[in-house]
Amino acid sequence: MIKLSGVSKIFGKVKALDDVNITIDNGDIYGFIGPNGAGKSTTLRLLAGLLAPTSGTVAINGLDVTKERREVMKLVGYMPDVYGLYEDMTVLEYLRFYCKANFIPKSKIRRIVDDVLELTDLTVKRDSMIQGLSRGMRQRVCLSRALLHDPKILLLD
Repeated sequence: MIKLSGVSKIFGKVKALDDVNITIDNGDIYGFIGPNGAGKSTTLRLLAGLLAPTSGTVAINGLDVTKERREVMKLVGYMPDVYGLYEDMTVLEYLRFYCKANFIPKSKIRRIVDDVLELTDLTVKRDSMIQGLSRGMRQRVCLSRALLHDPKILLLD
């Protein structure tokens, strides 16, 4: 399902990743543990298609993340470590906005949003402004956003 082969990523003079090789099968759950600057977030951003490797290949379900980014993005839900929420929206407005951004058909948006709100235990916060939510509730909103398109792979940074 996930394969990194000989992946390196260089930012200027900093080598964030050096010849990384990882294979993760369908259904497996993995966690990255390491100190700040070890390359955990960089690896997740490569898998999400937000960065291109300096060398090597990154594949999701047999698709090259760099060359077939659009198709890969349909398979991946990504929750960054910094949420980037639109604070002037309600939770419901925010999730509907991202449904549209993910080209989810209008006829399915209500059901999908209701299901995701229930899954993340946010139903009672659906009409709350994001700016008034606690950090934990904001984290749930971000997780909800990552789940909207029912991804095969969920990347949590």
